[in-house]
Amino acid sequence: MSVVRWAKRAAQAALPPVLFLSLTGYFCWNATRGEHGLTAYGEREKQLVKAQGEFKAADAERDAWENRVAGLRANHIDPDTLDERSRAMLNLADPLDIVVPYGQKNKLF
Repeated sequence: MSVVRWAKRAAQAALPPVLFLSLTGYFCWNATRGEHGLTAYGEREKQLVKAQGEFKAADAERDAWENRVAGLRANHIDPDTLDERSRAMLNLADPLDIVVPYGQKNKLF
């Protein structure tokens, strides 16, 4: 009987530390590799840098378009922009002009 009693007491004495260590291990694993852990934080940082770069590129493109459109507003028409658009739409060029064709990638309109 003493062996059974000793095993029972040992199990009761070991249960709280085992539960505590298991719980601590679970939280440590989630802190490093969980959905909101350090690994996921690094991935979110990479995505943020990529998104900021895309935002800057889109912002620069929008500014370029705003400058081009500003030259065609009804209250102020830029003669150069008007001339460029009318020649592009009518497919005409002045005989003294130097025509430089753009590829499809650089096409503005």
